[in-house]
Amino acid sequence: MIDFGYTISKPRIIDIDRNNMQPSYDLLKEMPELQTCIGCGACTAVCTAGGLTKFNFRKVHTLVRRGEYAGAYEELNKCMMCGKCRLVCPRGINTRAVVMLIKRKLGEL
Repeated sequence: MIDFGYTISKPRIIDIDRNNMQPSYDLLKEMPELQTCIGCGACTAVCTAGGLTKFNFRKVHTLVRRGEYAGAYEELNKCMMCGKCRLVCPRGINTRAVVMLIKRKLGEL
């Protein structure tokens, strides 16, 4: 291996090979429109729960897609299901259904 003179901080490493990706694949199978998410952050910008807590739907969605489920279920419990995120999504993703689906899938783990 080539030594480039720097190392990657452990908290920043994304090791998809070691992560259990099956729940993420199941999510994509049930909601294929999730693949159209461009990660623009509009959902997070208008989030009512995000304004009151440190809830960040975009971050939770990204972590779940990477197979990093630790804390995601608890974080999604902060969602108020107000639907603002769905209204502003440029891809028309039903984000409320995504929250419920992720919670259901992670609740099974």
